[in-house]
Amino acid sequence: MANFKKKIKYFFGYAWQMIKAAIPSMFMYICAGLILMMLLFRKKELEWNGSSIAWTAVCVLGAAAYNALIAWAHGGSHYEMLVSGNIKRSTAEMYGSAFKMSSHKEAKEYRVWKGFLIGGINALLPLIVGVVFGLSFELGPDAKLNGGALVAFLLSGWSIIPFYCMNATGTAVSYFLSCLFALVPIVANGVFYIGGAYARRNKAIRQQILADKAAEAEANKPKKINYGALPGSKPKKRR
Repeated sequence: MANFKKKIKYFFGYAWQMIKAAIPSMFMYICAGLILMMLLFRKKELEWNGSSIAWTAVCVLGAAAYNALIAWAHGGSHYEMLVSGNIKRSTAEMYGSAFKMSSHKEAKEYRVWKGFLIGGINALLPLIVGVVFGLSFELGPDAKLNGGALVAFLLSGWSIIPFYCMNATGTAVSYFLSCLFALVPIVANGVFYIGGAYARRNKAIRQQILADKAAEAEANKPKKINYGALPGSKPKKRR
């Protein structure tokens, strides 16, 4: 029973770390949707033209860029946590007891799949909203907004509003296609999470190389001989 409780605690601790890492990017995607809604719904009649496409691209790319920045930072910090974990495990193997590190958390150690999992958490909203719209709303300009649609716009407007505008202006496009927007956070978070980890690793390697070169130069540095102040103890200089 104690072992089962330990596993449950470990699982929820791991899950909370993943959710906590996804929250900043999730808020940015929500803000991108709100900005897009204000830009495209500012007129009485909805339009889907070059300007609408440009604003959509700006909002989506802005949110993805912020997501990539956060993922890069997470990748670097998780790599450092992995190094700490490796030191802790190696000391446990050598001495029979792990070196105590209060700052170390195994749930924060770098793993390749973590970046895609964190991105997948952000992908849940566009997936759910796309499926709900696809099952609930008719294609074409006859679809009317309701309370559920407004909530969906607030949660994932960046993925569904473009399709709503296309349908409202006479271009029938399946709302299920908006689920493809779920790939944006998955790819952005996964790729830049790995990139951030490798960047931190390469930086650590470069610092170690510089430290080794400095130590080698210091060891090979010629030592000055102190001859003292006795007469005749200092060799004559050649002219």
